[in-house]
Amino acid sequence: MAKQPFTAEQQSVRVLKVGERVRHILSELLARGEVHDDVVSASHVSVTEVRMTPDLRHATAYVKPLLGAGEDEVVHALRQNTAFLQREVAQRLGLKFAPKLRFRKDESFAEADRIEALLRDPKVTRDLGGDLDEEE
Repeated sequence: MAKQPFTAEQQSVRVLKVGERVRHILSELLARGEVHDDVVSASHVSVTEVRMTPDLRHATAYVKPLLGAGEDEVVHALRQNTAFLQREVAQRLGLKFAPKLRFRKDESFAEADRIEALLRDPKVTRDLGGDLDEEE
């Protein structure tokens, strides 16, 4: 009997689950200091998110060093150790194909700060306060 293909919903859930597993594996490797690089070892790196392509062939890992210090150097060091990290992820993941890893610095915290600053702007606060008074 032929295997039923995944529906779009099942496929997207699978992509999210695999991405989360890759994130956990990378976080564990970095926390245990298994990456033999002075820059990576010297800083505590957090893997905030891993986005997988729908075919699970590529994974983009968003990383942030503790306190955001030396982001460019850490990302560069991780890129230099990509082969080691891909091999470790492949062994622990157990998929037919090992995803190719890409590392990027996580900009989401800076974007959240920018949005917060905009919302605290007196003009925006006045406009929001005016809308709330009109609704009551």
